[in-house]
Amino acid sequence: MPRVHAVLYSRPGCHLCDDARAVIEAQRFRTPFDLDEIDIETDDELVKEYGIRIPVVLIDGVERFEISVDPGELARLLSERL
Repeated sequence: MPRVHAVLYSRPGCHLCDDARAVIEAQRFRTPFDLDEIDIETDDELVKEYGIRIPVVLIDGVERFEISVDPGELARLLSERL
């Protein structure tokens, strides 16, 4: 079975992104999954798409969180995929 893949859209200096990253990394310690972090500042289209909504988290290509990541919901979503 392939590993779960998450993407965190963020930007440097974003404290909400730092908070989301901490929740995600804590969960990765308990439930291993792949994570890519994408700096939206590297692409004007990403800034247009995610600029005021970051952090945005996708799990297996589906947008699941914006602005904050709920630890319990993240754990639940990951357990459904395992």
